[in-house]
Amino acid sequence: MPGHPAGDLLALTASLVDVPSVSRDEGRLVDQLAEELASLGHLQLDRIGDNLVARTHLGRPHRLVLAGHTDTVPANGNATAQIKGDVLWGLGSADMKAGLAVMLAVARTVPDPAVDLTFVFYAREEIAAAESGLLEIIDVDPTLLEGDAAILGEPTDGTIEAGCQGSMRVEVVMGGVRAHPARPWMGSNAIHRLGPFLAALAAYEERRPVLAGCEYREALQAVHVEGGVAGNVVPDEVTLRINHRFAPDRDADAAFAHVQDVVGPHLADGDRIELVDVAEGAPPGMDHPLLAALAEREGLPVRAKLGWTDVARFASLGVPAINLGPGEATLAHTAEERVTRDQLDRTWSAVHSLVTRGA
Repeated sequence: MPGHPAGDLLALTASLVDVPSVSRDEGRLVDQLAEELASLGHLQLDRIGDNLVARTHLGRPHRLVLAGHTDTVPANGNATAQIKGDVLWGLGSADMKAGLAVMLAVARTVPDPAVDLTFVFYAREEIAAAESGLLEIIDVDPTLLEGDAAILGEPTDGTIEAGCQGSMRVEVVMGGVRAHPARPWMGSNAIHRLGPFLAALAAYEERRPVLAGCEYREALQAVHVEGGVAGNVVPDEVTLRINHRFAPDRDADAAFAHVQDVVGPHLADGDRIELVDVAEGAPPGMDHPLLAALAEREGLPVRAKLGWTDVARFASLGVPAINLGPGEATLAHTAEERVTRDQLDRTWSAVHSLVTRGA
């Protein structure tokens, strides 16, 4: 875009989309980013596997982390970028190569920021959380992720999504007694036992706590059911998996205790409940001067992040973090994934203002 201080952000995003980087295959894109960032001359680069960290060391009063994942889900007929007018279509255009483009543009155009900057380009966010490149960085050198505040470029359509909810999966195994279906009264149908339990889940009234002006909305959902022996056997066991999204005013222990309270009335002797996995949430963090300045000066709306993102990893390191990026999250991972020039420019304007003005 002629005259734009960052150049054509839509074209820059398209160039990133055209470098394939499906999870576990981010190396080529990281090579390209490392080569360009090294050529700028004002950043210290550290590479750990397919993760890249670039930092300024200017002695500023605050350090701001700008972070984004380099991987995408597999293509869905959209592997190649297509620009039509002011809209870019393509895999990862919103999630989150548009966010990466904003980060790269800041690195290119702001060699003397008002805050020290840490750019984190990390791998494998779109697959199992245990494989995240952020964990690889933390394992090797967690000091690389130190900062006073962080912005993750997840697509939020230019809105600040503060903190994030925690997520857990719980498995409930309910028993019965096998019998012939012609004589079911001689047994106990484990699947039928799910009836009142599922009704209770469907009627679940979620908490909606408001933290720092952000309304979170918890959820408790059955997401998988498995049971049955054969077509002529009354089943003696059924397994139900539940997903619980919990607000960041609760830790994992409190959230699991809540699930146990909901499930408990439907369990009998011999039934089991097990916590399969959990990811803690993160508080809003909007009281930090950098994040408060971003919202107030730019007039950005602030809402709760109802899903889970890597802001929680930064929060666990003591770095308050938000989600802010171009594009709409509802389009991520779909064949319709796209981002507009206006979305890019609005996010660029907000982030550029913060890094050049500070708190």
